Amino acid sequence: MKNFIFISPNFPLTYWKFCSELKKNGMRVLGIGDSPYNDLIPDLRNALDEYYKVSSLENYDEVFKAVAFFTFKYGKIDWLESNNEYWLMRDAQLRTEFNITTGPKTPDMAKIKFKSAMKEYYAKAGIPTARYHLVEGYDDAAEFAHTVGYPVVVKPDNGVGANNTYKLKSDEDLRFFIDTKDDNVYIMEEFVNAYVQTYDAIIDSNGEPLFESGNVTPLSLMDIVNNCSDSVYYLVKDLPERIRDAGLRTVKSFGVKSRFIHLEFFILNDDQEGLGKKGDILGLEVNMRPAGGYTPEMYNYSQETDVYKIWADMVAFDKNTKPIGNHHYCAFYGRRDGKTYKLDDYEIMMKYKDNMKMWGRIPEALSGAMANQMYVGNFDTEEEMNQFYRDMSATYETDAE
Repeated sequence: MKNFIFISPNFPLTYWKFCSELKKNGMRVLGIGDSPYNDLIPDLRNALDEYYKVSSLENYDEVFKAVAFFTFKYGKIDWLESNNEYWLMRDAQLRTEFNITTGPKTPDMAKIKFKSAMKEYYAKAGIPTARYHLVEGYDDAAEFAHTVGYPVVVKPDNGVGANNTYKLKSDEDLRFFIDTKDDNVYIMEEFVNAYVQTYDAIIDSNGEPLFESGNVTPLSLMDIVNNCSDSVYYLVKDLPERIRDAGLRTVKSFGVKSRFIHLEFFILNDDQEGLGKKGDILGLEVNMRPAGGYTPEMYNYSQETDVYKIWADMVAFDKNTKPIGNHHYCAFYGRRDGKTYKLDDYEIMMKYKDNMKMWGRIPEALSGAMANQMYVGNFDTEEEMNQFYRDMSATYETDAE
């Protein structure tokens, strides 16, 4: 029996399904987390063969001891994963320490976690990226900003999501940023007028996809977080072939094997000097884990399948035994508290009751990027989906403006 350690199996909430499918595939599933065992939902408790509670997952020594305990009790660990961006470095460190060969180890992580290091591998894939500079101080940053022109975007070179990401429009903005920034190493990039489209996939040990999808974010995640805007994105009904091509070239360049991935690309809204023509594809960043939030559930709705099983089949058998069904657009809309929407929750649910797949409150930990109240629905045409977005977003404040 193969041993699989799942780090933080209780967050996000739906990750118990990964554990459940692994167990159904005959693997021994061992969990490490900082929540008391009795606080785990029954479905997760049933999916775990054993759970080791640590006082904090931030404490590497405690997590190391947990892995060592499982190794002593059950033998060599075959897999160790969290499928969570926050813990990817920790996962790699543990794989390195315990010689777990089924995922990236510490030496592999620079190209995965540091945005500046990703540029080289996008170039190898033949995919252009925005010009960049690693910020040291005001003078060097100002020289770069004047070379590419304001606005510029700054963000941690090793960061999660859109946290601490800012658009700087002037020397004054830059001076304020330099004077107030934290100790992170920041990457500065020329501003790209674009929307984001992704290539999401479950990749087998040969670098071939077992499942493919992709989402479109018409609004910048940076703007959503910084401006407290409503959150909007959707899974495409059919993945555009040129996005698939860019995704597979990126997979090959980065040497991706046996992973769930979420690769982000810019699609230019207009011609931009030095970058390309309207509609051209640029590399943004790679994420070697599933898309965040509720997207794994949305994959299932969009293609009438079960990505938790497909992923577990990849782990256990290196193939997919779950069929893919009919394809749909799957739309997410997150509303912010404090706004006066024209259609309230009841009216939305009544109008779209045949489309709605998920709805409810968003956990506080996710609300910065995803808002407070979420609605997820399937649609067969783009126009139906766009009408849903118009209904969701309409506010009395909008009319007043």
